[in-house]
Amino acid sequence: MSEAVDQRAGTAVADDSDLAVRVTGLTHKFGDHVAVDNLDLTVRRGASFGLLGPNGAGKTTTLRVLNTLYPPQNGSVRIFGLDVRTQAMAVRRTLGYVPQQLSIEGALTGRENVAWFARLFDVPRRERADRVAEVLAIVDLTEAADRIAGGYSGGMVRRLELAQALVNRPALLVLDEPTVGLDPVARDSVWARVQDMQRRYGMTVLLTTHYMEEADALCDQVVLMHRGKVRAAGSPDELKGSLGPGVSLEDVFRHYTGESLDPAEKGGLRDVRSTRRTAQRMG
Repeated sequence: MSEAVDQRAGTAVADDSDLAVRVTGLTHKFGDHVAVDNLDLTVRRGASFGLLGPNGAGKTTTLRVLNTLYPPQNGSVRIFGLDVRTQAMAVRRTLGYVPQQLSIEGALTGRENVAWFARLFDVPRRERADRVAEVLAIVDLTEAADRIAGGYSGGMVRRLELAQALVNRPALLVLDEPTVGLDPVARDSVWARVQDMQRRYGMTVLLTTHYMEEADALCDQVVLMHRGKVRAAGSPDELKGSLGPGVSLEDVFRHYTGESLDPAEKGGLRDVRSTRRTAQRMG
């Protein structure tokens, strides 16, 4: 198997047959503001990959290009070898996505929300009911499935969004700060279910988070972005080790960005919506 060296990340990567994501020279601007600046990164198939950085680093813009929500302005982006510019529909069929902004409809039941996503992803009609029931069970929402989602707690909202993203059994699950605003028990519950699905189906997981302990525990590789550029890349242990003994991943974050972390407070659906709106404006 051939290998090449990713100069920006400083790590050896396999050829594209082993990659879920390859981004080369991605630049994205909003007017005169450069949100993503000549970004290179690779994500191996089956990996848990963390894209980290402060608000405004370019993480969400990068994810939206990967998800085909924004077309690449400059550079190349491939998902499982598919070009997001010319093969957007094929790329979408490989993806599950939990965005920052609220993606559930509070006036529908949990089951109706997931069934709606099953239709959007063209899950075959004969399989939809079973698929919906399967993912609701995986995220432990079977008993609450026929309740109106507007009455769900914050943790239940996140789990419902995860069920929506999983109903098409994606090869790549993209999570944009999925546990922001959750208490530690709810956060652990969400991640336990993500890891369970990864073991079941061999999914690749690409996530952003401001909780460095999450990234440290969950990710095989992380890339730290700041002002649209990659500032550091490697495994959490490699990044911590590069700064010396006793260093945390939050110390690494501060070292490369000079900024602090300010996780949102916990809450229910209303607080989730407010938190997501703030993150969307800033991210």
